[in-house]
Amino acid sequence: MKKLLSLMMTLTVALFAMGDPSGEKMETKKGNMEMFQSVNPAQATLLQEGANKLYCPLCGMTLPMFYKTNHAATHKGHTKQYCSIHCLADDNAKHPNELTNMKVVDVTTLQFIDAAKAFYVVGSSKQGTMSMVSKYAFGTKEAASAFAKEFGGELKSFEEALKIATDGVAKTNAMIAKKRIMMAKKGKQAYEKFCKPTTQTFASIADAKAYIEQNKLCGELQGPMLQAIALYLVSQK
Repeated sequence: MKKLLSLMMTLTVALFAMGDPSGEKMETKKGNMEMFQSVNPAQATLLQEGANKLYCPLCGMTLPMFYKTNHAATHKGHTKQYCSIHCLADDNAKHPNELTNMKVVDVTTLQFIDAAKAFYVVGSSKQGTMSMVSKYAFGTKEAASAFAKEFGGELKSFEEALKIATDGVAKTNAMIAKKRIMMAKKGKQAYEKFCKPTTQTFASIADAKAYIEQNKLCGELQGPMLQAIALYLVSQK
């Protein structure tokens, strides 16, 4: 038990050290660290379908845990739901001119709205998702202005916020890659200690997390530990 707690603490500290751009923080339970981005899973709207619908298709992060920065887009007839505008920008760069119908969660109503019509607050004191610079969206200029007045930041259009995120993709991904190497090593330790072995290979972190949970591969492990194990399994392909 002491080794498990020590490993979880190491993972959590590593995640918080850089605004959590590489994995998930401790789940929002009583006595643990809470995040502004998080909502009760019952409050989260999941637009994507399939076994992996709970996770960001790019980074694998659990969508309700970062719901207030969730974005979505249509790609080849299928909806993708992202934990952040960073992951949307990353996917958009990988598939130029292929993503359509971009949406974002309105922080005030927790409903998805047309991203092009949203008012973004960039650089507030609230923590960002997959970025050191936070980006939160609102359905009205009044709501965005009130948020900026209380927490700082500048009002931007979706186009401006997306450009800022796109310009930072390469640098952020480089930092994420370094963190993931460490996370995967910790994940290997956790996998060998707490999980049933598997020869399954995975195309993404989301695939790995869905498989682990659906098959109870690692019991009831959640949060940063689950993310770390998934990173390790993906690195084995």
